[in-house]
Amino acid sequence: MAFKRYADAQWNGDLQAGKGSISTPQSGLFEAQNYSFKTRFGDEKGTNPEELLAAAHAGCFSMALSAVLGKEGFTPDSINTRAEATMEPGMDPGPTITGVKLVVSAKVPGIDAAKFQQIAEAAKAGCVISRALSVPVSLEATLVE
Repeated sequence: MAFKRYADAQWNGDLQAGKGSISTPQSGLFEAQNYSFKTRFGDEKGTNPEELLAAAHAGCFSMALSAVLGKEGFTPDSINTRAEATMEPGMDPGPTITGVKLVVSAKVPGIDAAKFQQIAEAAKAGCVISRALSVPVSLEATLVE
């Protein structure tokens, strides 16, 4: 059975002066969270798509790592992951995410560094968000009059 998760975004105005909001109705985590050109390319308070992608990746990878550790007979005490999405603004056809760096530290009783590295690589390869970064994207566009 397939799962569908969704978020909604609204944008008003031109790129640089406009403002938008992002909501996550299923979870209720975000209700009209501010985003704008300045939250994305400057230092205005609010979120941006790249930050949300990084948050999703960090959360997904942490769970994937826990799962692979469990399959290998290890139970982590803690896993802390930072996902750093790098966006290059001057790319063609426009700003492009050129990479994501996962930085993880974990406390896992009974494991050595080599085994942990092997398991972390397997978790990265199996992480749903890692795999999603290369999937086709479909589009349904409707013009409202």
